[in-house]
Amino acid sequence: MGIINITPDSFYSSSRKNETGAALQQAEKMLGDGAAILDIGGQSTRPGSERIEAAEEIKRVLPAIEMILEKFPEAVISIDTYHATVARAAVAAGACMVNDISAGEMDAEMIDTVAALKVPYICMHMQGTPGTMQEAPQYSNVALEVLDYLAKKIKICRDKGIYDVIADPGFGFGKTIAHNFTLLKSLNAFKILDTPLLAGLSRKSTVYKTLGTTAGEALNGTTVLHTIALMNGAHILRVHDVKEAVEAVKLFVSYQESVGSF
Repeated sequence: MGIINITPDSFYSSSRKNETGAALQQAEKMLGDGAAILDIGGQSTRPGSERIEAAEEIKRVLPAIEMILEKFPEAVISIDTYHATVARAAVAAGACMVNDISAGEMDAEMIDTVAALKVPYICMHMQGTPGTMQEAPQYSNVALEVLDYLAKKIKICRDKGIYDVIADPGFGFGKTIAHNFTLLKSLNAFKILDTPLLAGLSRKSTVYKTLGTTAGEALNGTTVLHTIALMNGAHILRVHDVKEAVEAVKLFVSYQESVGSF
């Protein structure tokens, strides 16, 4: 899943594509590099970021969705939003998946809206809100609490009629670096959810702060964590750098399919 941010303030500056033409170029590159899904978002949800209204978000994302699908009608587009109105508008424009960082917590209409739209739903765990989530995240048992939260949310989604649910433990969303590594190490336990698992680790502070670098220098570290995530059960990688992630997936698949002998 390639990340396309139609924002002026996403945490990784190179991912910001403020103009529709730049977003189209990014989509073309990502699809050429092997992206299966393009995740388009109209506002930053980095720690401490400010919220924008749904109307402004729609103004940012709709032209990009329409232009990308005009040139690449086969593209699978996910809309990264917690606003139900944005989800409706994006799906009407051709998006076919909703990626909600709040799992319906920030807009009470979201889950019913997705059920009515009959599209897959990425359901993510977040402690707090983007503005406050990194102030002092606390858990007694982070893996168990995130797993329990997602299990309850997935049941709500299915009871409402959303049957294609993708679970996202929410790396970096209300978690310390230690919490993120614990979640990564515990991913295999999330198989009990019986749903595809998405890992969003790309260039996040867990990578660059651990290595003492920056988001711009975090590609190699990101690939390492992507590989660990795949080995621990992740099905989808949400990434800034599609080519490198696709290479990691190909090598992992070949490793899995190999017949060992000793």
